[in-house]
Amino acid sequence: MRIILAILFTIGAAWAQTTLPPLSTEVRVKWVVVSTVGVPNLAGGLFSSGWGTLFNRPPEYGPHWEGFGKRYGMRLTGSVTSNTMEAGLGALWGEDPRFYRMGATESPSRRLRNAVKQAFLARDRNGKTMPAYARYAAIPGSNFLSNTWRTQSETQVSDALVRTVLGFTGRITSNVFTEFWPDLIHRR
Repeated sequence: MRIILAILFTIGAAWAQTTLPPLSTEVRVKWVVVSTVGVPNLAGGLFSSGWGTLFNRPPEYGPHWEGFGKRYGMRLTGSVTSNTMEAGLGALWGEDPRFYRMGATESPSRRLRNAVKQAFLARDRNGKTMPAYARYAAIPGSNFLSNTWRTQSETQVSDALVRTVLGFTGRITSNVFTEFWPDLIHRR
């Protein structure tokens, strides 16, 4: 258990780094891995899988630990698909999917606005802000694609649209975590 916690802390620390290396293929792959198995995504999976288990949605999985595990695994497959699509399309289009912190020198409200803004914007090859087109394709695309392997009760268009909204909400939440978590760690 200590090893798992150490690995999660290391991944979380890498996720929250302030200075980011240039965006090479290796850095893109690292982004996919950290975005998928990093602390923010894994913690979000615990919450959403717990919520689904509490209300037994989808009902095919059941309201027990096995159902929780199935929900958690399904969420993880969606995350890896979305993150891989975003990194791949972003490489073609020159988009940087990473979140850039403002840091403690800025006001909390400005930092919060930045976290929301960066859920919908990315940087291009020159560091200029642009719409995150790869993200706009990856989040809905992965949610509609996942309809092919989901249980029948959650494969409607409306289900994929709800998951898309939750995907962008999750990105905002992850950005907020990444923006403020390093400050909370260093306050001790």
